[in-house]
Amino acid sequence: MGKTNNTTLIVLAFFSIYVIWGSTYLLNKIAVSELPPFMLASIRFVVAGLLIILLCKFLRIPVIISPRQLKNTVIAGFLFLTFGNGVVVWALKYVDSGFAALEISAQPLLVLILMRVLQGKKIQPMSIVGVILGIIGIYLLVSQKEVLGRENSVIGMVMIFVCMVSWGYGSLFVGKADLPKNYFVNTGYQMLSGGTMLALASLLFGEKWIAPMQWSGSVQLTMVLLIVFGSIVAFTSFNYLLKVVSPEKVATSTYVNPIIALILGWYFLDERITVQSMVAAAILLTGVYFINTRKKLAIFSRFSGKTIPKSKAP
Repeated sequence: MGKTNNTTLIVLAFFSIYVIWGSTYLLNKIAVSELPPFMLASIRFVVAGLLIILLCKFLRIPVIISPRQLKNTVIAGFLFLTFGNGVVVWALKYVDSGFAALEISAQPLLVLILMRVLQGKKIQPMSIVGVILGIIGIYLLVSQKEVLGRENSVIGMVMIFVCMVSWGYGSLFVGKADLPKNYFVNTGYQMLSGGTMLALASLLFGEKWIAPMQWSGSVQLTMVLLIVFGSIVAFTSFNYLLKVVSPEKVATSTYVNPIIALILGWYFLDERITVQSMVAAAILLTGVYFINTRKKLAIFSRFSGKTIPKSKAP
């Protein structure tokens, strides 16, 4: 029964990072059209973090952590949220939500390269093919006249890429760092620390803070969805998966995220989907598939052995 419950949790967690995170590009794009980006991200994560800690108190889950765990949650909060997410929200002022999701779909390539550089993990021949296809796909994506012709679009693309590096390194860091064993506590501290640093960044860049009562109804609803689902549900699922499956498998969310983001951006924001974007997406996602093809069925069929650190498995 325990193994069945564990498998169910993993499948639900993958659904969260696949579908819910795919919709956050649209939600952030709507909100950032009205709110300053760092303020938006700061409020989202601080409120979510406080709600998670309150939930832990209600469920009588201990929230006291060691100094080392606190330091590691602050580092993870910076890599994932302050930089890895906050700057992406800023970049959405200059690029379409679907385009951002497609660019970020190349993250498994970066995770693979980082694992080679930092951990000495050998890149398999099929993965090399995936990297080559990924590079071709990224080139086709970012070289479009419709993209390059927009003001500050190049800056937006570059900053998204740097955020991908931050997020990829954070994935490897969290996989081995001493963090709170409870996933709610871990997520809560990461969000509180990441959101606090985003608030400092907002003040540093001189953003004008707008009271929630002055937000439009759509932005208010968007913020609620980002806090409850995009932050609490999806990010807790993300932290859980990083402990029970390998970073490469977690990165496979990039198969689905761009498709969800493209469809939602086209339907709700009238974002244009060009033929070149579709070709680039097909090549890029094929590259991601090649990177994970040896273990493509492992996500749903195997959750034991080497993919689960014995000392950290639930």
